[in-house]
Amino acid sequence: MKKIIFPMLLFCMSITFAQMKVDDVKTFTLENGMKFLVVEDFSIPNANMYSFYKVGSRNEHQGITGLSHFFEHMMFNGAKKYGPKLFDQTMEFNGGSNNAYTTENVTVYTDWFPVSALETIFDLESDRIENLSIDPNMVESERGVVLSERRTGLENSPWRSLGEAVQATAFQEHPYHWPVIGYEDDMKHWTQGDLERYFKTYYAPNNCVVVISGAVKTEEVKRLAKKYMEPIPAQPEPPKVFIVEPAQTGERRITVQKDVAAPYMMIGYHTPEAKNDDYYALDILSSILTSGNSSRLYKALVDSQLANGIFTDYGLSFDPYLFNFYVVSNQEVSTDTVEKTIYDVLDKIKEEGITEKELQKIKNQKLMEFYNQVETIDGKSNNIGTYELFFGDYKKMFDAPANFNKVTIDDVKRVAKKYFTKSNRTVGVLKANVEE
Repeated sequence: MKKIIFPMLLFCMSITFAQMKVDDVKTFTLENGMKFLVVEDFSIPNANMYSFYKVGSRNEHQGITGLSHFFEHMMFNGAKKYGPKLFDQTMEFNGGSNNAYTTENVTVYTDWFPVSALETIFDLESDRIENLSIDPNMVESERGVVLSERRTGLENSPWRSLGEAVQATAFQEHPYHWPVIGYEDDMKHWTQGDLERYFKTYYAPNNCVVVISGAVKTEEVKRLAKKYMEPIPAQPEPPKVFIVEPAQTGERRITVQKDVAAPYMMIGYHTPEAKNDDYYALDILSSILTSGNSSRLYKALVDSQLANGIFTDYGLSFDPYLFNFYVVSNQEVSTDTVEKTIYDVLDKIKEEGITEKELQKIKNQKLMEFYNQVETIDGKSNNIGTYELFFGDYKKMFDAPANFNKVTIDDVKRVAKKYFTKSNRTVGVLKANVEE
């Protein structure tokens, strides 16, 4: 009976998912190269605008590290028409809200608003793209904010301290080496020229993909896009990131001292970028290991009281990145014991594979997560933009259920053997007394 649960669920979800089709996403590109993806969804009288800028810390170099994140802050500090604080005030006055985030790969701005405010949002966004104020006084003020953010984050977050150390050890040539927030000395010495060049290069309309979902008509979005965005001039294509991290040829280890009650451990294995054929098998393997109380590592570490928590992360990236394990040991348990337990679990998967029951359970979870994500206008915009940038085409989002479903037990076993090798890993331990 259990064996038919997944096909039945998949069938039901296929029907539901069919409510949104490839043809529901309308696209157009302005003369300046800015691409728009629009989904008309009148389920609620609201809409959103997600602006994906193809710039993150991988586009920086030593001397200007942290600039991508810095501009995430500066974009809220005033432009020509809407001065300091007016972006948020205008947004809130019109019933909207916003947020933003920066990663190694992208910087994304998100606006949520009643559809009646659509033109105001275009006005706000076009103003700060075309006329952002990089006033030296404001730069100095915001420089202090991000420096404080860096210091506070390192002081308060063991994971951030350990993550920076592991990433810098795992990547020795690729710009994933430095943290998104940047190095303190670089942050102190960005020049006005650095800022102006960086903004002009990467905040160009031809380096941005905009996704709008909600109670909007595509023709109205197009009219507003041509009115507000098309006059913004295109810029030369930003320089490509051509550095490829050389294959790791031996295990790397790093220890960080910090006053913590229990040791933290992070293990990173080099794994491929999102476009790679192994992406879906690795994503399923991540869930097999740490998704829920019945996952393999949760049972091996938390149920047996060796660790307080365990999770894995295999995220989206433009270039090959890391499959990371994060674990907090119990106070009385050595990190050696915890580390060996993780490798024992991985070795068992490499030798014996996983069970059909495990695989079907994770596939069910993936499909449910996927359906839940695209059910809302937020999820639609975020997923469409994510597939457009990281997978090269938003249409591939519609292939995701089938791609998860195609993963076999042998695929999971194969990727575990291929990537989880000793010579391909970097191990970091953060603890109170490194002399022990």
